[in-house]
Formats: sequence, structure tokens, C-alpha cells
Amino acid sequence: MTTQPTARPDNPRFSSGPCAKPPTFTLAALSDAALGRSHRASVGKSKLKAAIETTREILGVPGDYRIGIVPASDTGAYEMAMWTMLGARPVEMLAWESFGSGWVTDAVKQLKLDCETNTADYGEIVDLAAVDWDRDVCFTWNGTTSGVRVPSGDVIPANRAGLTLCDATSAAFAQDLPWDKLDVTTFSWQKVMGGEAAHGMLILSPRAVERLESYTPPWPLPKIFRLTKGGKLIEGIFEGATINTPSMLCVEDYLQALDWAKSVGGLPALQARADANAQAIWDFCESRDWIDNLTADPATRSNTSVCLKFTDPRIGDGAAFAKAVAKRLEAEGVALDIGGYRDAPPGLRIWCGATIETSDIEALLPWIEWAFETEISAQANAA
Repeated sequence: MTTQPTARPDNPRFSSGPCAKPPTFTLAALSDAALGRSHRASVGKSKLKAAIETTREILGVPGDYRIGIVPASDTGAYEMAMWTMLGARPVEMLAWESFGSGWVTDAVKQLKLDCETNTADYGEIVDLAAVDWDRDVCFTWNGTTSGVRVPSGDVIPANRAGLTLCDATSAAFAQDLPWDKLDVTTFSWQKVMGGEAAHGMLILSPRAVERLESYTPPWPLPKIFRLTKGGKLIEGIFEGATINTPSMLCVEDYLQALDWAKSVGGLPALQARADANAQAIWDFCESRDWIDNLTADPATRSNTSVCLKFTDPRIGDGAAFAKAVAKRLEAEGVALDIGGYRDAPPGLRIWCGATIETSDIEALLPWIEWAFETEISAQANAA
């Protein structure tokens, strides 16, 4: 049996959301937060505006795209888009993991849309070339719970008639997002940037704005979903005048994360950090016959939410085994919250976004091997 490793990750936080804070994070860095002030005062508005424009700068969002800070994290942002824009034309829903499946449920059971549903099992992706892009198409760019991502935007036609609604919450700041192919893009601060939860980002192309200003859905819209007034976009939402009151402490935290992102080299550096983290795990799996990536096709493997499966025939009950391994790692204080998502196949899920240090991933991997062999031995002794 493998000897228990001696080196430990400096930071054992590998949760896929909320994710690890940036390496330079300190509570003291939040001391300039506009606490106890109105978010509509000049200090609040300037910070919200800075969050929007720095996001644009780092992600390379075109100048004619609107970026808004909205309630309820990525979920709120994506729901806003679905409830305000869908229904104008037929819809195609794509899903290959639990969050994409959630959007399917909303489209079919809540909005009762005229839609096609195109799904794939965990570890796989739908045939994107077979999608009817003249429909409005809803999909996740990176399946957080399956570790499967869209390999590129090449398959999305530039002359499509429909809108593309992309949930990019575990892809933004880590993967290439082709803005000319995306009409609605959503994410939250709590993923790749390690920010705090409850705030979502909504990015709209000019085509999405045109839909909002030309189409009125037949269902009632709650106040927090309303993006237009009198048939015109409420521009203030995309200039920092949020629909409801944001947490200025969370805004400050996001600003600090954005500053850190710029300090390490911006988007290329963030992507390189995530790539290096994921590659360390891929190399580890490649050299072992008892563990593998849940995603079969290397071209669609996520570099942020890396999902693994145990392949050794001795493990018996896969779900119980995976939980036992995760529990051992947590008990040793070397990996927190890396069990696979509850609806996903049994295994581990290790966050590899830019706020994770590659040295911590490298320190974790021998512990996974130790926990695996320890649990195999425990099962044999109990038999």
C-alpha cells in the first residue's frame, strides 16, 4: 500500500463553487468597501461601474455588448434571459449535465415553450453540428457537474437566425468565449474568480437587445426579471444601477479579484493557470489504470471542473467508494468538497480554475492515490 504522503496542499479548498479565493486574498483588502452607503451614491455607482468595465476589459467583451450585474447569481442571470427573450421563435435546449437539464425543465414545464430537447449522458456532449441554430439555442459552455465543455464556437454560424443563450459560469475567465457567436452570456463571481455568491453577470449582444426591445413575452415578469421599460432597454442596469440592492462588500471582493487577474497577466494568464492545473490531473490519470477522466474526448474536457471516475473493478459500490475516498481526504485536511455532484456518476470533482495553485494540485494527487489504496485495503479487510 502507498505510504501516506508528507507534503500537503497549502490550500485544500478545491470546491467547484463557491471556489477558492485568489491567492492574494485578505480580508484587509476589503477595507475600502462602500459599506453603509447607498449603492446609488457616487461611491457605490463608481464601484459597480468599475466591476462592469473591468470585466469587459479582461474578458475582451465588445464595446457594443451590454454587461449588467443582476440578482441571484448565474441562475438569476440565466433565468432573466430565458423568461424575457424566449418564446419569440422555436427553441432548442441542449443539456449534458444537471444545470443544463435544469434549464430544460424551465423551458418545458414552466414556460411551456415550443422546443426541441437535445441531451447527452454525463461525460459526453451533444452533436453540436446537428443543432438548428436558426432556433433560439440554450446551453452551458462548460458543464460544471460533468466536466464537459464546448470545444469551440466554430460550429455556431455567424448568420444564424436564432439567439444563443450561453450559461458560462464555470468557463468565463478560463476558456475562450467567442463573443460574436454568443448573444446572451451569464456567469457568477463565485466560480473562476473566487468571488462571493448571489450576484450574476448578464452580457447581451446587440441582437439580444433587439429581441428585448421588439418582443414582449406572454407571461408575467417579476420585477427582478424586467430589463425593459416602455419597449426600451433599461440602460441603467448595464451602467451599475442594479435592479435591487447589491452587497457592496461582495462588489469590493469582486473588484479585488479582478485586480488580481490583471496583476497576473489578464485572460491569457488565467487560462494558462487553469490549463496547467487540469493538465496535472490528466497526466496523473493517464499513468494509472484505476482512475480516469469522466469525459472520454480530450477535446471536450473541462479545464476548470475536472470530473474523475474510479475504474478499478474492486471498488464495488461506486457511490459509497467515492464518498469514502472524499471523506478520507477531508479528514486529513488535504482536500475539501471534492465529491462528485449529487446527480453525477460517482467519483471526484476537483476545481482547477485560475485561483488554484498548480503546486496544490500536485501535492493533492499522491493523497488521492493513498486514499484510493487505503479504501481498497479497508474493503478487503472488511470482506
